[in-house]
Amino acid sequence: MARPEPAGGESVSEDNPQPQRQTVQVQLRVERMYVKDASLESPGAPSIFSEQFRPEMKVDINTSVNSLGDNRHEVVLSVTVTATRDEQRTAYLVEVHQAGIFVIEGVQGAALRQVLGVACPNMLFPYLREALDNLVVKAGFPALQLAPVNFDALYGQALAQQRQQQQAAEQDNPVKH
Repeated sequence: MARPEPAGGESVSEDNPQPQRQTVQVQLRVERMYVKDASLESPGAPSIFSEQFRPEMKVDINTSVNSLGDNRHEVVLSVTVTATRDEQRTAYLVEVHQAGIFVIEGVQGAALRQVLGVACPNMLFPYLREALDNLVVKAGFPALQLAPVNFDALYGQALAQQRQQQQAAEQDNPVKH
């Protein structure tokens, strides 16, 4: 009787002639978290403190990834918050770059990019939010409570934007024969 040949990712043993799937274990481990950069500017101080404080807030969020080799990646989550009064006067500008070194094994390609763009920023965000709030409060302003961020949705938007840019580039530069 012929033994079945193992397919990719399957194994066959003498005791169990049925193919068994070998599961690849996905591991995500935080090696280190740290504040890479933090700054606060308060150009309107001290006069801004004598006025009623109802600023307009502008929040910019960015993520960057650096491969460190050996399945290690540095992910940097950056947030800049600008608080303005009367659309002209800046009450404060605060910026924090919260970083982490992550060891990620068992994931490659698009799945790895998704882990780096969604799971890692989700882990960094509470630390970044705390660092932002601490800086703002120490500068004499009311606490800054950033709302939770849906990094999965942001990642999806970034992918859609990349696809649109690629399609636009292909339409602008058609292949000539």
